[in-house]
Amino acid sequence: MKKYGVNELRRMFLEFFESKGHLAMKSFSLVPHNDNSLLLINSGMAPLKPYFTGQEIPPRTRVTTCQKCIRTGDIENIGKTARHGTFFEMLGNFSFGDYFKTEAIHWSWEFLTEVVGLDPDRLYPSVYQDDDEAFDIWNKQIGIPAERIFRFGKEDNFWEHGAGPCGPCSEIYYDRGEKYGCGKPGCTVGCECDRYIEVWNNVFTQFENDGHGNYTELKQKNIDTGMGLERLAVVVQDVDSLFTVDTNKALLDEVCALAHTQYQADAKKDVSLRIIADHVKSCTFMISDGIMPSNEGRGYVLRRLLRRAARHGRLLGIEGRFMAELSKTVIELSKDGYPELEEKKVMILKVLAEEEEKFNKTIDQGLAILADMEAEMAEKKETVLSGENAFKLYDTYGFPLDLTIEILEEKNLTVDEAGFQAAMKEQREKARAARKTTNYMGADVTVYQSIPADVATKFVGYDRLIHDSRISVLTTDTELAEALTDGQRGTIIVDETPFYGTMGGQNGDRGVISSANGTFVVEETIHLQGTKVGHVGHMTSGMLTVGETVTLSVDPESRTSTEKNHSATHLLQKALRTVLGEHVEQAGSLVTPDRLRFDFTHFSAMTPEELKAVEELVNREIQAGLDVVTQEMTLDEAKKTGAMALFGEKYGEKVRVVKMGDFSTELCGGTHVGNTGVIHAFKIVSEAGIAAGVRRIEALTGEGLMAYYKKTEEELHEAAKAAKTSPAELTAKIEAMMEEIKALHAENDKLKSKLANESLGDVMSQVKEINGVKVLATKVTDVDMNGLRNLGDQLKEKLGEGVIVLASVQGEKVSLMATATDEAQKKGAHAGNLIKAIASLVGGGGGGRPNMAQAGGKNPAGVDAALEKAYEAAAEQIH
Repeated sequence: MKKYGVNELRRMFLEFFESKGHLAMKSFSLVPHNDNSLLLINSGMAPLKPYFTGQEIPPRTRVTTCQKCIRTGDIENIGKTARHGTFFEMLGNFSFGDYFKTEAIHWSWEFLTEVVGLDPDRLYPSVYQDDDEAFDIWNKQIGIPAERIFRFGKEDNFWEHGAGPCGPCSEIYYDRGEKYGCGKPGCTVGCECDRYIEVWNNVFTQFENDGHGNYTELKQKNIDTGMGLERLAVVVQDVDSLFTVDTNKALLDEVCALAHTQYQADAKKDVSLRIIADHVKSCTFMISDGIMPSNEGRGYVLRRLLRRAARHGRLLGIEGRFMAELSKTVIELSKDGYPELEEKKVMILKVLAEEEEKFNKTIDQGLAILADMEAEMAEKKETVLSGENAFKLYDTYGFPLDLTIEILEEKNLTVDEAGFQAAMKEQREKARAARKTTNYMGADVTVYQSIPADVATKFVGYDRLIHDSRISVLTTDTELAEALTDGQRGTIIVDETPFYGTMGGQNGDRGVISSANGTFVVEETIHLQGTKVGHVGHMTSGMLTVGETVTLSVDPESRTSTEKNHSATHLLQKALRTVLGEHVEQAGSLVTPDRLRFDFTHFSAMTPEELKAVEELVNREIQAGLDVVTQEMTLDEAKKTGAMALFGEKYGEKVRVVKMGDFSTELCGGTHVGNTGVIHAFKIVSEAGIAAGVRRIEALTGEGLMAYYKKTEEELHEAAKAAKTSPAELTAKIEAMMEEIKALHAENDKLKSKLANESLGDVMSQVKEINGVKVLATKVTDVDMNGLRNLGDQLKEKLGEGVIVLASVQGEKVSLMATATDEAQKKGAHAGNLIKAIASLVGGGGGGRPNMAQAGGKNPAGVDAALEKAYEAAAEQIH
């Protein structure tokens, strides 16, 4: 059997399935697209999920790929044995409702035995215990004897992931021979040793699991197969592990050369050699897909791998920085299948070198501090490093937690991981509170401060909305980056942009920045220090890198609407000066795609007549279709043209003068329509004062105005519908309804008064004479405060001179009211003090004037006591 290399096997597999009508697709990025369930792509099937679920239509119903994958579930165990690495390549052939079990099994057998040339007698298939169909294909069609086909249970041979599509698998094992076996009697397929190695897994997706263990047949059955490329190479090349297949061995040899050692001469050193080789490979591929080192998500996986490799370099005594050097070997060995490695080589080496340099500055110090911590633990006979100390190593010296755990594990010590997480949480909260910090210029400290001062952007968007330019800077929310990938938020700076950055009252443009490699949606465009313009937004697919040429496309609808509003603002300013007088100066403005706002100096509210005159004047100039001409000149030349300069505005040597016919001339750096006719129409929606001597007008044009009229029309129809009439009849209907409401109110008051009187009954018998003054304290039910006052007035007429105290209970609420006539007041009666004296008994408070007072309370049970107390309080007052 020929010992094919990794790159050959990859090509052979893809070409074989192309000959079977499959579309060979290039490997997807390691960054998952629209899939929050994964941090990194970890199987050949993962990026194809949308095709399996039917969310997207595949480019062909038969597809084959060699997918780069990273699995980091147990970083700390990688390298300890030669069985696993973090990086691997997954060969796969997929059918989306096309072929099924028969073809899948036949082709896997044909490829392994006829194309690669594996000995058929060394191959053993397994099937799911209940899958007689697959068993029969292997037995009757391929001709494998029944005793060499293994039936396994759900754990081994049924692929499912919670609810959703699932199905049985059929795996193919290869017998590597006794030298790799455990030697135990009964060692066969399924044994834990390395003799029988699984090389191919066919998943027959034929069922739908509802999540409760109920299975139904899928209408569209799929095939999802996977074969680890390195595993196949292990078998074909007859080597002991994936670390010794041709490409990985070449990389391992480079690491050995740097460490002046040999592989498989010292078991402890072998662990470090494997870790460095595997991690550098993973890091190279991750960076090529735009993943940058950071403290969260994918970026943190990258940082942890890098730093773990750096520490093992120290253990092997490798001098200085070595990652970038090894990465060159990775690129050389893998570019055959992944040309993007060569394309992104400069970026990969730069990111590796910078990150390694960053850690090199603190690693030795950190290791020394950790040694001190270990000594202290030994002294105190402790075996657990405190979370606080682990966090100090992370925060000050850049040691990821798993690195600290690994170092201590070598000495049978552990870390308080919960304590570490608590310290991390506390620091995050402190950082959040401290984000208010500012730098010496009084501006918020942001990632933008780290952009080199010589970076500049030229605005080219006066006459175009699409432009190609080079990316000069990329940032995430917290740091400068060499690349941005799918789903990340960030800022892009280019050499030349058609995007207008928010300035002079005009809102920045929105749109898209894209290349063949990725797409970024611009949510806002801002000016940064110097002439830099930042395009802030998020990646929706692929990746973009520094130095790449991209196409910048401004959203034309948004820009056009903004221009209409901006040009209308110029017309408005001139119209205000014409109607109100030359004292009108601009005091501020805001121009967005939806509306315009204009602040100006004026000392009184505008009258309806003035507003109408201004609006008509602006619309007249719009209808006149004035050409809008922009010229560049010096400030002095501009002033001679009569252009209005804004108070307090800084102007450069050259200024732009925007002229609209003979009507308006202003200095302005914004973007405008070519002719005022494009604005269509202008409408003032509000005018108000915002400061002493400053008024604000809000107005609409174009689409914004149409939307406003549409909304107003809808509201009018809704109102008419509610009033059960047509919009034309609405005013008359409202007037009639108002008359009716007025009449009903009058009738209601009359009835309320009548009811209150009836509720009072014959109370004159309760009148007591105190020192020659008549006093009446009584209660009624369900009468509000207004009603009590009316009753008080009526009782005063019956009583003549005297004091009246009324209490009313409405549910849980108590109302108290007291009134005293002039004569009673002369004798010392005081309604306010009277209420004060009794209100606490009904759980309330109140008071008032000598002639009239009221209170509220929440304790109806105290009403009788309060009225009793009213007579006592009156007796104390009247003399």
